[in-house]
Amino acid sequence: MNNSIMKIHPYKHEGYWVFDDKDTGLVKEPFVCGMPEIIDLHVDYMNNANDGFTIIFSDSPFPGHNLTLKRLREEHNGNWYKMEFEVLLNESDEWEGWLCPALLKYFDEAPDRIYAKFEEKK
Repeated sequence: MNNSIMKIHPYKHEGYWVFDDKDTGLVKEPFVCGMPEIIDLHVDYMNNANDGFTIIFSDSPFPGHNLTLKRLREEHNGNWYKMEFEVLLNESDEWEGWLCPALLKYFDEAPDRIYAKFEEKK
């Protein structure tokens, strides 16, 4: 991957958070297994998030990121990540989500941490 910071534009389709990315060939790629709940938490304040928003992400921290996911383990060719609460919440709940093999369209290998920023659609 050439870019160190990437972005996608998720939206709701038939009740699922999905995204399209013409550069990687992904169409209506769904978030599953805990990731929808993590997304819901981060877009709750947004107007019309169901119609689309932006996630900027990287395997390196960047100014303004509001989510850190720590890699836990591999399973079924995807990877489980745990949400770290240092920025958004001060809770002890363990929020985990699975990112499917499409992750490797953005990274050469599953990163130990993913840093992200959620923004309203512009």
